[in-house]
Amino acid sequence: MDLQSVLDTVTDTLYSHWLIYVLIGVGLWFTLRTGFVQVRMFPAMLRQLSSSRTGAEGGISSFQAFAVGLASRVGTGNIAGVAVALTLGGPGAVFWMWVVAAVGMATGLVEATLAQIFKVRDPDGSYRGGPAYYIQRGLGSRRWGIVFAVLLVFTFGFAFNMVQANTIASTLDSSHGVPVGLTAVLLMVLAAPVLFGGVRRVARVAEWMLPLMAGAYLLLAAVIIALNLSAVPDVLSQIVRGAFGLDTALAGTAGGILAAVLNGARRGLFSNEAGMGSAPNTAATATVTHPVKQGLVQSLGVFVDTMLVCTATAFIVLCAGPEVYLPGRTEQSAGAVLTTDAVVHELGGWTAVLMTVIVFVFAFSSVLGNYAYAEVNLTFLRVRGRALTLLRTAVLAAVGLGSLAALNTVWAIADIAMALMATVNLVAIVLLSRWALGALADFRAARAAGRDDRFVGHGNPLLPGDVPGDVWAPGARDGIVALAAEGAAEPR
Repeated sequence: MDLQSVLDTVTDTLYSHWLIYVLIGVGLWFTLRTGFVQVRMFPAMLRQLSSSRTGAEGGISSFQAFAVGLASRVGTGNIAGVAVALTLGGPGAVFWMWVVAAVGMATGLVEATLAQIFKVRDPDGSYRGGPAYYIQRGLGSRRWGIVFAVLLVFTFGFAFNMVQANTIASTLDSSHGVPVGLTAVLLMVLAAPVLFGGVRRVARVAEWMLPLMAGAYLLLAAVIIALNLSAVPDVLSQIVRGAFGLDTALAGTAGGILAAVLNGARRGLFSNEAGMGSAPNTAATATVTHPVKQGLVQSLGVFVDTMLVCTATAFIVLCAGPEVYLPGRTEQSAGAVLTTDAVVHELGGWTAVLMTVIVFVFAFSSVLGNYAYAEVNLTFLRVRGRALTLLRTAVLAAVGLGSLAALNTVWAIADIAMALMATVNLVAIVLLSRWALGALADFRAARAAGRDDRFVGHGNPLLPGDVPGDVWAPGARDGIVALAAEGAAEPR
């Protein structure tokens, strides 16, 4: 058995026998416990995002944290990943991507809220946090915090960055004949100054670059859908029929309903990262008056990633029809090239260059966002000085190596690393859920009563205890005890 066969066997086992059930199960549980927060508080998510551009003294703004989170979410998973899901699982895989995202919005809110609650202040006034921190400070286990941090550094610093670089290289090679070796060097040269500049530089770049390209891509999709309005009902029918195995002609190259579920869930998790424990690392760095505010913003990030950008890719490919994509016959190796071919088929050859730019920005912004996550955990691991410089150099080397590696191998390594990391995080957020649910109850009660929503983590009757540290120390808000008498103990 060769290496690729071993990797494929491990990934199939992890997802088919474990992660898919835990991922959806945890998402459903949080959906119920929060009173369907992703539906009831969706307007609040939009309001919070629109009001979060203001400067953040001592940290980055809530909008910048959203942009960095989106920079990591919106990448090859939205273009190449959706194409891979379609070829392996058929159109039905898209339905299961939607399911993972729908329940994942609640999971995303909980993990981001926990990251805010248990964040710590750096000497320069900025914040850091994430699963490693809430595992140590909330569960009292530095050992498992270290386990998570090591998994994240490998997953995001190396495995995922290899995937992003691979997509850029394959797109430039197939569309424009650019040698992959040249692309590898170019990516390392471009990434170096930003990676060595730290999280704040990543935030400044992501704040303007990602929204611009995401908007351009969604505009392309809207034009293609508008040109194929009559085909939209059939596209939706293919997705639903394929999701439940109602039409064997719609099966992917792996065939069957199980292939649709596994590939949809796998690619959905890779794309929106809900429950993986990645976005909380950036969520913790935002300066907000209440942890739930950043939870709402990151939950919206899950929606934007999957329901908008991934769906746009699926409709682009499916609207192009059998000349570009045929379930069960189109090869997985098409990757991002399949999406580009679909756009070119619908809008003409001039879009090849535009798609190359979009793919490049999506993937490159993910490289930056991924490193921002890794750096937070390197700090947790107390990696400093020369060791930090060495690891930054190794990340750059991984970007170059990913450009040259085989697509199947790169995706398999990323899938395994992602599954292990998500498992540790999902267990942690379930064990710490009372803290997030209490914070949500506090936020809702303050809003309902028209009070200042500034969060206090000491002496708060809605929390299971006092938040360690002084980040959420009392003094900024009065009357917290009175909330208990108003029936706000549970989220509504």
